[in-house]
Amino acid sequence: MLHGMRRSSVLAVAATFMLAACSSSATPSPTAAPTTAVTPPPAAASVNCVAGSITAAGSTALQPLIDAAAKQYDAACSGATINVQGGGSGTGLSQVAAGSVQIGDSDVTAQSKLATPQPADSLVDHVVTKQGWIMVNNPAVTGVTGLTTAQATAIWTGKTTNWKDVGGPDMPIVLIIRPASSGTRATFRSIVLGNQAEAAGQAITQDSNDAVTQAVTQTAGATSVIGFAYYQANKDKLTGLQLDGVDATVANMSAGTYKLAADGHMYSNGQPTGLTAAFLDYMMSPAIQQTLIPSLFYAPVVK
Repeated sequence: MLHGMRRSSVLAVAATFMLAACSSSATPSPTAAPTTAVTPPPAAASVNCVAGSITAAGSTALQPLIDAAAKQYDAACSGATINVQGGGSGTGLSQVAAGSVQIGDSDVTAQSKLATPQPADSLVDHVVTKQGWIMVNNPAVTGVTGLTTAQATAIWTGKTTNWKDVGGPDMPIVLIIRPASSGTRATFRSIVLGNQAEAAGQAITQDSNDAVTQAVTQTAGATSVIGFAYYQANKDKLTGLQLDGVDATVANMSAGTYKLAADGHMYSNGQPTGLTAAFLDYMMSPAIQQTLIPSLFYAPVVK
C-alpha cells in the first residue's frame, strides 16, 4: 500500500495533469484548465526567497498542487528545500501539531479532525485553494454515468451491492475506501453520505488518492472517490460520474452547483516564520493562484 507518493512520482503525475484536456459530459471532467504546460518557475526576483529546509505533509488530494508549487519555489530559490509528503489529512495535522513537520496539509479543518481541541488550538489555518472530488468507476461498469446522493449513499452504506440496481451490469459493487485518517473520506462522508458510516467491512482500503485511483482502474466493479487532478491524469482508464445530475467540473465547483468540494488547508504550528512563512505567502501569489492552480484542476481563492 502507498502511504503517500514519493516526490518524484508526484511531479511526474503533475506534469501529466498540466497536459490533460477536458472530456465530454458523458465522462465529466474538471474544466477551464489550459492544455499547455505550466509557466516555468518565476525568476528569483519575483519570489521572497528564504534559505532553509521545511516539510509539508498530509492530504494526498492536495499533494500534486503543493508539490508542484514547492518545485517552482525551489527552482527560484537555490537555498531553499521544500519536502512534500502525503500520508492523509489526519497524519499531516498530527505531525504539524507535534512539530515534526512545518506544514500540515488537510482537506478538512483541524478542529474537525484532531481528537482533542488543544493541538488544534495551536494551529494556524491557511486556506490556499478550493478542491473537488469526483466519484469514479472501473470502465467495466457500463451504463452508469451518474448517481444521485441517495443512490451513492445506498451504495456506500452497503444497501445497494450490485450495479444492476442503478442501471449498470449484473456485477457486484466493489468499494475502494480510504482509511479513517483521510480527509477525502471525511469530506465525502460529510457531503454525500450525510455522515453515515461506510460499509467498511466490505471494502478494500487504500492509503492515498493515487493508490485508490490505481485500484479502481485494476478492479472490475470498483468504485471510489478521487481528487479532480487524479481523475484528469487517469480519465482514459476511469468513468467519471455526475453527482445529482451535475458535472464534476472546476467551473461548477466554483459556482457552487457541484457540491463535492471543500477548501484546501495548509496549517502551521503558530504563526509561520522563515521559509514556512515565505512558502505559504508564495501559495497565495499570482504564480500559484492564477497559473498553477487552474492548470492542475483546482480553483483559486485569490482572484
